[in-house]
Amino acid sequence: MSIARGLRHYCPAPPQRRDPMPTAPPSPPTLSIVTPVYGCAGCVEELVERCLRAFDGHERIEILLVDDASPDGAWARIEELALRHPQVRGLRLSRNFGQHAAIYAGLEHARGAHVAVMDCDLQDAPEAIPSLLARAREGVDIVHAQRTGRRDTLGKRLSSWCFYRLLGWLSGVPQDHRVANFGVYSRRVVELLLRMPESERCFPLMVRWTGLPSDSLPVVHAERAVGRSAYDLRKAARLALSIVLSHSDKPLRLVVKLGMGVSLFSFAVVLAAVWLYFSGRTGVAGYTSIIASIWLLCGILMFCVGVVGLYVGQVFKDSKRRPAFVVERETGAEGSLADA
Repeated sequence: MSIARGLRHYCPAPPQRRDPMPTAPPSPPTLSIVTPVYGCAGCVEELVERCLRAFDGHERIEILLVDDASPDGAWARIEELALRHPQVRGLRLSRNFGQHAAIYAGLEHARGAHVAVMDCDLQDAPEAIPSLLARAREGVDIVHAQRTGRRDTLGKRLSSWCFYRLLGWLSGVPQDHRVANFGVYSRRVVELLLRMPESERCFPLMVRWTGLPSDSLPVVHAERAVGRSAYDLRKAARLALSIVLSHSDKPLRLVVKLGMGVSLFSFAVVLAAVWLYFSGRTGVAGYTSIIASIWLLCGILMFCVGVVGLYVGQVFKDSKRRPAFVVERETGAEGSLADA
């Protein structure tokens, strides 16, 4: 017993370890600003500064800059801004997936109760976001920025007007060519958009599809700060075709109507030929009319089969269920590879 007491005397028990007081997790941001970045490395810093000045610390905001594999070294600028400003987060996609896929990547990582979506070329004024947010907090789920005084070229404005008129006719839903991606959206809208599994995405059309309460505020459209639009005529036409195939089945119904019209016309021609035969006024069939009829009908048939084939290709693309984008890297998570 004495030996044991001596050992306890010379080897006292280690002091009790006290756990630090638990700290409350940081509050989530009230607003997330999502911006796809492509070809605008020169104006990213100004974009961030103007977003921060627009709120001047009155809101807990985060700025999500999604680098859509920009060829001008935008990712290095985004990492630098993320180190300088705690409100900035960056996502780098593994390749160029397109503007709308980049927007969805930002939406999936956004944590705010409201999400603002805007382009990175500063044609969308960050100073308009507080007004859009204030209107959204009045109970409106979707608040669009309606562009006034557009600074685009005449050709781009005309093509935009024609496209939205055509799309409105095909889809049966009126479209406003002055409304694009810029706006503020509630968390309910964002959750609905993230549940849509389409491979071909068009952000403003899918927002309008939700049918939730919406409003629009006029916002002055500014000059493009740097670079030029990545949508040339070929890319714009390809995007328009993909959007029409993904959001409207009216071309298929038009093909059916065309087929019915050709059939009725052919039936009328047959009746006329039979009547001429029995009336004794049948002449020798002309070679030109026969060849012309064959080529006309073959052309119509090939056109109809091509339209159906485009829709079959769209179904095949959706059936593969591939992710719409792949995030190669995030600021603060080096080397991570995640897809969504």
